[in-house]
Amino acid sequence: MSDAADHPATDDREELAGYVDIWWRAIDDFTHLLEALDEADWGTATDLPGWDVHAVAAHTAHLEAILAGHPEETVEIEQPDHVTSLMQAYTEQGVVARRHRTPDELINEIRESATTRRTALLDDPPTDGAAKPELIFGGIGWTWRTLLRNRPLDVWMHEQDVRRATGRPGNLDSAAARHTADYLLESMPYVLAKRLGAAPGTSAVFRVDGSEPVVAVVNDDGRGALAADAPAEPTVTVETDRETFVLLAGGRRTPPPEAIRLTGDADLGARLLEALAVTP
Repeated sequence: MSDAADHPATDDREELAGYVDIWWRAIDDFTHLLEALDEADWGTATDLPGWDVHAVAAHTAHLEAILAGHPEETVEIEQPDHVTSLMQAYTEQGVVARRHRTPDELINEIRESATTRRTALLDDPPTDGAAKPELIFGGIGWTWRTLLRNRPLDVWMHEQDVRRATGRPGNLDSAAARHTADYLLESMPYVLAKRLGAAPGTSAVFRVDGSEPVVAVVNDDGRGALAADAPAEPTVTVETDRETFVLLAGGRRTPPPEAIRLTGDADLGARLLEALAVTP
């Protein structure tokens, strides 16, 4: 038997194509929401410091344009107070560069760039999730899997930013909503072990409406991990709805305390909720 048969090439085509499909539907949902906004809505502040609705749309247009092959933009941003990292400075450039574009121009740019990119991904689909894409924003070293998993999360999270800012709640049960909550839940072992420094043997069960329960544990070596089954008496259990979890894990506004039910170690639970934000 040949070496090729013994060591088949990695083929993650189906998994990666699934992420592309979720992202494409998220783009459609987001742009339809933007089309429904009133003129005054575009200047409404969002949960993101320094960004109104126009800025959120401009940010999305910027990243989709870069991924579609458009040139990078370098503009002076004058280092506003809400920019505290290199990545934030990078994304702010895309927002500032589009400051004077009309809502229709932003919507069209998002759709045109996303269409260009989707066509390329369908014509030449990535097959190895661990490989590096040629087009990436900000010089980050993401793999195909990380990039394609993050795009539906980013687009849907910003759709929700706009919905909250303009009083248009909804779309919490879409494919992108489920994808986002499940993806964020994967970071809970990191929060428990790395952020909180919880002792070996500590366990936290997360029960979020619409997602399978997630069990985060701290192993004997102090590292966080996902466990298949919950212990008989977990150290702490967090129960909440999807929107509340996303607000916490996404670092947005503080949800009402009655939306969260904690059982077990109350002190650990409180510290866990305070450390939950895992998005940039």
